[in-house]
Amino acid sequence: MSEKIKIVIADDQELIRDSLKIVLSSNPDMEVIDTVEDGREVIRSVRAEKPDVILMDVRMPKMDGVSCTKIIKENYPQIKIIILTTFDDDEYVYNALKHGASGYLLKGVSMAELSSAIRTVYSGKAMINPDIAVKVVRLFSQMAKGNYTIQVDDRNVDAISRTEWKVIQQVGYGRSNKEISMELNLSEGTVRNALSSILSKLDLRDRTQLAIWAVQTGVTTRNLDRMQE
Repeated sequence: MSEKIKIVIADDQELIRDSLKIVLSSNPDMEVIDTVEDGREVIRSVRAEKPDVILMDVRMPKMDGVSCTKIIKENYPQIKIIILTTFDDDEYVYNALKHGASGYLLKGVSMAELSSAIRTVYSGKAMINPDIAVKVVRLFSQMAKGNYTIQVDDRNVDAISRTEWKVIQQVGYGRSNKEISMELNLSEGTVRNALSSILSKLDLRDRTQLAIWAVQTGVTTRNLDRMQE
């Protein structure tokens, strides 16, 4: 059997920690290696245990899940983080994703959905609750109209191909790589390669910046079918 996914659970409620550990440990491909109650303990655990995935409550004492996500992703970028919360809060959604969380799920999801999300982020993909994804797109729009501006050199824009423009548009809609591949009839590998190329050409850090830029520049409202390659 292949190696198990090593998981750390971070939540300030003991009942939730214990329940998640029992349920997730019943999956033959998962192992809960630690449970902790605040952000500082998460960092200690990460140093000692080197987990693959962290389930992170957003509101914890001493250090919240968003701040903890930022620190962990800066020092251990390979570790995947799923933010778990009962708070359907725009600001937390944006900040958790901005700092590198791979997913954001409300605590009401089923254990089957949570297990699936863990497998998804472990494989390198993003997993976001559909309700949250809509809010993130709305937040991108608000930021695009505000003072959060993404600057891109015009000369770099000229290097973008027609296919890449279509991928950019889809990212601006808040769609996942899988959704983009289905919409544009491309393989997921082609979408990933296109995204990598786009970020490199535009000198952007991640798809969050790309999505905001797409909204700011009106790419999301253009008819790209008339565009020449």
